[in-house]
Amino acid sequence: MDYFCSLNTVNSKKSRQNWRPNVKDYLVRAIAKEAGIRGLACVTTGLANEIADRHDANPAARAVLAHVLTAGALMGALLKVQQRVAVKLEGNGPLGRAIVEADSYGRVRGYTAVSQPQLDVTIATQKPVQAIGNEGVLTVVKDLRLKELYEGYVPLHGETVGEALTYYLNQSEQIPSVVATGVRLDENGRILVAGGLLLQSMPPDDGRLLHQLADQLQELPPVDALLAEGKTPENILKLAFGEVDYKVLEERPLEFHCTCSRERTEQALISLGRTEIEALLANEGQAVVNCHFCHEEYTFSREDLEVILALIEANEE
Repeated sequence: MDYFCSLNTVNSKKSRQNWRPNVKDYLVRAIAKEAGIRGLACVTTGLANEIADRHDANPAARAVLAHVLTAGALMGALLKVQQRVAVKLEGNGPLGRAIVEADSYGRVRGYTAVSQPQLDVTIATQKPVQAIGNEGVLTVVKDLRLKELYEGYVPLHGETVGEALTYYLNQSEQIPSVVATGVRLDENGRILVAGGLLLQSMPPDDGRLLHQLADQLQELPPVDALLAEGKTPENILKLAFGEVDYKVLEERPLEFHCTCSRERTEQALISLGRTEIEALLANEGQAVVNCHFCHEEYTFSREDLEVILALIEANEE
């Protein structure tokens, strides 16, 4: 599940800054039990800006990242306690790859392969899949606390992240679903609003009611327009369900959270083995491990590497 380690030979250290989102990010979960429809709606403006700031993302990368982070938050809300999900979109476009990880507690992290792409902002905002690539793959990996990870994948489909995720849920997991994400930037290229909506069939619905609701969604303003008007996730769910009776089950906070730590990074270095550590000592005299997700850099001095080498040698005996 973790894509977080990459070795560098950087001499400076960039520490976590005091990013503080000023927007309340949260997700609302609802169910229309008799109709057999579950619904999720969320706002992710604050965490999307926080993560984009950490990556020094330009407006285009910021927009795509916000779409993907929102999709991850929605997928995480479908999980049971202590489960995690990773959603990866890879293609032949300017951005190349975007990855998000989320868990059942509303904790989200993610990044794009390129943080400063030469890309039209309108395309990134309205057609983010095109920014990632017209040809590519959407992969979903779930840690369901079983012996093996669950993995599903489909070709990238559609122009939006919502369309791509809708296609995945319907084709790979074979659960009738509709997903929409929305992002709007301000005049400075920062995220003004970001959020999303997911509707999904559950027994006794066979998908027909969901399709009716999906058709009704086409008549509504997009998610970003609703959020820009001041609509809340609760308001969006009410519009999405229309005349269908439903019940709100919970409001769940969403936040940026990275699982990296110096201890985990040390274990990653140990796993490289004796030869790699000896090479780092001989050539660099230090190691810097950079977390793709939060841009924390962990510096290991010569003395640190010598201790790690001794641990490796002790394990070999």
